[in-house]
Amino acid sequence: MFASWLTFALLLGTFCAGPSHGEVDTRECLFYNVNYEIEKTNQSGVESCEGEKDKRLHCYASWRNNSGTIELVKKGCWLDDFNCYDRQECVATEENPQVFFCCCEGNFCNERFTHLPDVNGPMIKPPPPTPTLLNVLVYSLLPITMLSMALLLAFWMYRHRKPPYGHVDINEVGQFPPTISLALSRPLPYDIVPPPSPLVGLKPLQLLEIKARGRFGCVWKAQMMNEYVAVKVFPIQDKQSWMNERDVFLTPGMKHENLLRYIAAEKRGTNLEMELWLISEFHQRGSLTDYLKGNAISWTELCHISETMACGLAYLHEDVPRYKGEGPKPAIAHRDFKSKNVMLRTDLTAIIGDFGLAVRFEPGKPPGDTHGQVGTRRYMAPEVLEGAINFQRDAFLRIDMYSMGLVLWELVSRCKAADGPVDEYMLPFEEEIGQHPSLEDLQDVVVHKKMRPVFKDCWLKHAGLESMCETIEECWDHDAEARLSAGCVEERISQIRRLTSPPTSDCLVSMVTSVTNVDLPPKESSI
Repeated sequence: MFASWLTFALLLGTFCAGPSHGEVDTRECLFYNVNYEIEKTNQSGVESCEGEKDKRLHCYASWRNNSGTIELVKKGCWLDDFNCYDRQECVATEENPQVFFCCCEGNFCNERFTHLPDVNGPMIKPPPPTPTLLNVLVYSLLPITMLSMALLLAFWMYRHRKPPYGHVDINEVGQFPPTISLALSRPLPYDIVPPPSPLVGLKPLQLLEIKARGRFGCVWKAQMMNEYVAVKVFPIQDKQSWMNERDVFLTPGMKHENLLRYIAAEKRGTNLEMELWLISEFHQRGSLTDYLKGNAISWTELCHISETMACGLAYLHEDVPRYKGEGPKPAIAHRDFKSKNVMLRTDLTAIIGDFGLAVRFEPGKPPGDTHGQVGTRRYMAPEVLEGAINFQRDAFLRIDMYSMGLVLWELVSRCKAADGPVDEYMLPFEEEIGQHPSLEDLQDVVVHKKMRPVFKDCWLKHAGLESMCETIEECWDHDAEARLSAGCVEERISQIRRLTSPPTSDCLVSMVTSVTNVDLPPKESSI
């Protein structure tokens, strides 16, 4: 009893005092996590909030409202958020979300939580109505009328009752039976497909900092409960790109260890202020471009990044038959392949992302919008710069392979395996035509002069780098049909890592010729 009074006194003092603008003391919030009940760990308690001294600390609560039944989801500490400033009560204002969310300032201020559609103005209670004779009659006769109708309905149902059945048809009933509804309120196993887009609605999402800006918007680092995620924000004007990238992610078979993991897509805001969000996994190392700017790489790292990158592109280009209950995966051309669109895991495994311009080639269906000079100008293949594209599946895959040749060159240029100093990072053709080339500049250099980024002499004195340079040359060949496929590049790099291993396919013939100095007839590799 004494402990209960002590807790009540502590809470009462907290609510009366309220937070101050400069408050930086340690805050305590009530903690709850519905998932911990399943994991058999502590489900509720008190959480001490810690943060930087110039940050404000808040408490939060999130809950569902299932037909008037409140189901608590989570409680705990929340990061510095101006939406929570000077709020002594935890009040959600969003109308009819999947999960309600509120935050507040003050110790244990998340003990109680509520939802109001609008808290911008004071709540004014209307004066009580004056009772009239008509009101008295209505309120007197209404219960009698309702009871009579209920009796008539019960009698009619008794006369027309049907024998019970051994199963429940969800489509006829119009809602799930209580047992099924209870089961669906718990997390689903990974092998059961959940209903569309429930994930983000169940978790408060907080944008933290902009990590990159691109053609269609910006990419934020965000926090979704205890997990960091990447949020790509499109303005409403780029809705088509958002829809295209979302649809590519939702293509059957698009789960691969070297492709970016998709989480959800959301619309935020209304009308012209609407933003379109694409939420995916977050990689702290950032893009390959960013990593190469600050780091020279070893021969082993070069091989690992190159091989995993080629593996991801090979899978993207591949037609995959039905697998684990999903439909067949069609071949997909990226159309904007570059080092900025390759992310790195902590172990430097390459992850390919940014599918806003990607095109799917499904049998019997048109591939969609394949017109125009799309992609990043610097990485455009000669036939794209020339405007002479063959609008066929293999032609688009070969365009990606030209771009891959340039990315492999970027990797080699930052490798410290060769004798001599490693130059500062440079983009392809930056030495020849600068950082901001025009379309005409690239047409002159790439199409008419058939120039490519230069190989340094010291690279060619290293057996592995020399073979890698030969692979690069076969990727960016001016003749599109002579370019290697992504699968061949993956095999080639794997073989270069093991220079003494015998060839395993025709894709390796020209590489093995250079390594073993054996005179073999030339072979042509293609996609």
